[in-house]
Amino acid sequence: MNFLIEYGLFLAEAATVVLAILIVAAGILVIVAKSKEKDKAGKLIIQKINDKYKNYQEIINEIAQPKAEKRVAKKMQKKKDKLIAGQTRKRLFLLGFTGDMKATAVQSLREEITAILLIKKPDDEVLLCVESPGGLVHGYGLAAAQLQRLKHAQVKITVAIDKVAASGGYLIACVADQLIAAPFAVVGSIGVIAQLPNFHRWLEKKDIDFEQIYAGQYKRTLSLFGKNTSEGRKKMQEEINEAHELFKEFIERYRPQVDIAQIATGEHWFATHALALKLIDGIQTSDDFLLAAKENYDIYQVKYEFKKTLNQRFSAAANALINHFVRYEAPPA
Repeated sequence: MNFLIEYGLFLAEAATVVLAILIVAAGILVIVAKSKEKDKAGKLIIQKINDKYKNYQEIINEIAQPKAEKRVAKKMQKKKDKLIAGQTRKRLFLLGFTGDMKATAVQSLREEITAILLIKKPDDEVLLCVESPGGLVHGYGLAAAQLQRLKHAQVKITVAIDKVAASGGYLIACVADQLIAAPFAVVGSIGVIAQLPNFHRWLEKKDIDFEQIYAGQYKRTLSLFGKNTSEGRKKMQEEINEAHELFKEFIERYRPQVDIAQIATGEHWFATHALALKLIDGIQTSDDFLLAAKENYDIYQVKYEFKKTLNQRFSAAANALINHFVRYEAPPA
């Protein structure tokens, strides 16, 4: 009997210890899960660009200016700083959009624009630097819709194209109240394309059957592995034409000054020619725009950064390693 009692107490103690361990482990798992969830949320980063420019000036002047000029410059700068401190200056928010095929940058853009709208003042303006050769219609359509949110809130938008804003990139850019571009920036490509290979004949040669079951006459138009039909091709062409018409209507809404029949051919142009076609409003880099704006605006760069996944960090490290060891040289003339 004593043995049974002692054994029962031992089991109770063991069960209590195991239960306590499980509770602690569960608590740790909850904390880790919440930490991971918090990390995924990302963070909003704000930098005052005026301070960056001022820092540049101070560094260069410290090295390049004679002592007498330094003293005068410092006095002048102090007076200027006092004058600026007593003024109510407009705000310019600097955003960036570097587009890929899926327009994944829209995830950050929507957060940045939401942040601006939450603190918007009547005189606030936005400068968006766009760099994109285009991509999927729905991704770039959502990015353009983000700029429409600013338009609806009556925030003036300037878009700067330093390298390229073509196809979906131009879909975003055309929403701007003012559109500027560097002289050799590529603009346009107002067209829609869909292409895919077809392996049907190869599968037939290998005696491989391909089965596809679907409901709805046009659930599938063209196929990678099945035999494509003239009806399917016709339907796909209709869908492409519809997307192109929507693209043209969108541009006409925001840039009614263009000759849509002339510019919606799928061609692209350098900015100097694009200006003549009224695709842009001026030739200017984003750098010159910001340098001019710093005299009258407080400029804030707004970035929303998501925490990179392990795969993304590994990929970035691998690319950095490759770039470190691989050197590209121009071929001899």
